[in-house]
Amino acid sequence: MTYETSETSASPEAGGPAAPARHRMRWNKVPEITVYFWVIKVLCTTVGETAADLLNEKAGLGLTGVSVLMSALLAMVLVVQFRTSTYRPGVYWLAVALISVVGTLISDNLTDNMGVPLETSTTVFAIVLAVVFVVWYRRERTLSIHHIDTTSRESYYWLAVLFTFALGTAAGDLVSERMDLGYWLSAVLFAATIAAVAIAHFALGLDAVWSFWIAYILTRPLGASIGDYLSQPTGDGGLGLGTVITSALFLAVILGLVVYLGVTRKDVADPESAARHTA
Repeated sequence: MTYETSETSASPEAGGPAAPARHRMRWNKVPEITVYFWVIKVLCTTVGETAADLLNEKAGLGLTGVSVLMSALLAMVLVVQFRTSTYRPGVYWLAVALISVVGTLISDNLTDNMGVPLETSTTVFAIVLAVVFVVWYRRERTLSIHHIDTTSRESYYWLAVLFTFALGTAAGDLVSERMDLGYWLSAVLFAATIAAVAIAHFALGLDAVWSFWIAYILTRPLGASIGDYLSQPTGDGGLGLGTVITSALFLAVILGLVVYLGVTRKDVADPESAARHTA
C-alpha cells in the first residue's frame, strides 16, 4: 500500500469539531508510505526478533536487564525524534528498530518471566491498542499517519506503534505454536494475509487508515518468521545463520536504505501532498 486516502479529521464546515491545531508543524513527522517504508518496516521487525534474542543470549543481563537497557535507549532516541521539526530518516527508523526490540521484549517478558499465556497477552495487547486508537481518534479526530504534525498526534502514533509490535509478537507466537507451521510456512501465511489486506483496500475499498494499521501489525510476525527462519539452527527448521549474522545483515540493508532515502528524499511528502490525502 503506497498511500492513504482516508483522513477522518472533521472540520467546522463538515459539522464536526476541528482537530486541535496547537503547535502544528509544517511538515509531517512520518515518511510517505512507499514500498521503501514497507521494506524497511519488515527489516526492522526482523532485527527486532533477532536482536532481542541476541542481546538476551550474549549480554548477560537477563531478559529483564536487556529490557530496561533497550527501553532506556528507546526513550533517548524518542526524545531526539520529538525534538526534530520534520521527518529525519535516520532518527525515525532508529526509533522504529528500537521500538521493535522493546515491543518484542515486553511480550517475551510476559510469556517467559511471568508465565502469562499467549492467549492472554494477545488479548490484552489488542485491547490496549484499541484503547489507544479510540483515545487518539476522540482527541484528534483522525488516525491517519499523513497528519502526524503535532506533538499530541506523534505521541499517540508512537504509543500505537509500540503496541502493534507487542501485539504482533504475541499473536505471531500464538499462531506459530498453535498451527505448528514452521518458520518458512509461517512467513508465507503472514505475507499472504498482508496481500489479502492490500487487495481488500485497492479492490474492495477497505478504509485506507485501517488497511495501513492492520498491515502494520501483520508485518511484525512476518518479519519475526523471516528472522527465525534465517537465524535458527537447521535442526529447528531454520537456515542456521545465527542471530549475529542475521542481525548484522539486516541492519546493513536498513542502513543502506535509510542513507539512500536521506539523500534522495523519496519518502518525504510536502504539505501539499499531505493535503491531497485529506477526504
